[in-house]
Amino acid sequence: MWKKIRITILLLILATVALDAWRAHRAVTDWRDTLHVAVYPINGDGSAEAAHTIARLGDGSFADVQAFIESEAQRYGVATLKPVSIRVQPMLSSLPPQAPKGAGMFGAIVWSLELRFWAWRQPVSSPRAHVRLFVSYYGARTERVPNSHGLQQGQIGLVNLYARNDMARDNQVVLAHELLHTLGATDKYDPASLQPRFPDGYAEPGANPRLPQRFCELMAGRIPLGADQAEQPRSLDQCLIGALTAKEIGLAR
Repeated sequence: MWKKIRITILLLILATVALDAWRAHRAVTDWRDTLHVAVYPINGDGSAEAAHTIARLGDGSFADVQAFIESEAQRYGVATLKPVSIRVQPMLSSLPPQAPKGAGMFGAIVWSLELRFWAWRQPVSSPRAHVRLFVSYYGARTERVPNSHGLQQGQIGLVNLYARNDMARDNQVVLAHELLHTLGATDKYDPASLQPRFPDGYAEPGANPRLPQRFCELMAGRIPLGADQAEQPRSLDQCLIGALTAKEIGLAR
């Protein structure tokens, strides 16, 4: 008897969590109102370069991302006057937990819970954001930044960027990619080869000839040039949101 009651309570809890997740996803992907995004800068390595970059950040620092999403929303027929608003918050002093390497599914779940708990402890933005992006900057002494991640559960992004002027536009591509992850977009590339996956990883899958492609499908991360050749876009001007990604984030039905 008590076992059935415990199972029933557990199922109710799981159903409530699933319902809350569904409501949160609908709220950020119906595009009827402005999607508010809060960017929390973090000095990832304590460097002077990162501190200098963060000191210069303002709400206009991510205008390229806003313009890109607005342009793509219009292309898919979304009539919202301002689909997204990105506002920079005060710098955080604590570092978020980084995703473990090769930890498996259980390790990834534990890390996701740790990150969401860490994010819950951070200051609340004003206006209250639908999506929170925790953006860590790294100076010249860091040769390779940790991988970035965007979580749909909780609409949280962990974005790692270079604090270099020559990487400013590349950084916008990375941030936009992770932002779309928080809205439910999936990667469109082969994890082994990193090659864009046809047809969903091609910005223009119906092009004739198919290769080389002119643009990068944002969630594929690279512009397909040949059967085994692709290059990273240098800015959002070289990117588009493909049909499947548009459906995943609610821009298309």
